[in-house]
Amino acid sequence: MKLPILSGIKIVKILTKDGFEIVSREGSHVFLKKITPNGTFRTTVPQHKEIGKGLLLEIIRQSGYTREEFLKII
Repeated sequence: MKLPILSGIKIVKILTKDGFEIVSREGSHVFLKKITPNGTFRTTVPQHKEIGKGLLLEIIRQSGYTREEFLKII
């Protein structure tokens, strides 16, 4: 399945719904963290209107998801 075009705000909403907590904000970036039995995952999401596919894939990777797992939680 193809990755959708998402805004930074939408990505933050998706991640917080799945257990991530907002740690801090700095400028236009939101820092999130999730502690799981598999480890602690941290990622940074810029608050842009559209997040490029490369950056979205990196956010997915840093969050501990596979592409397929992320698409399921959208």
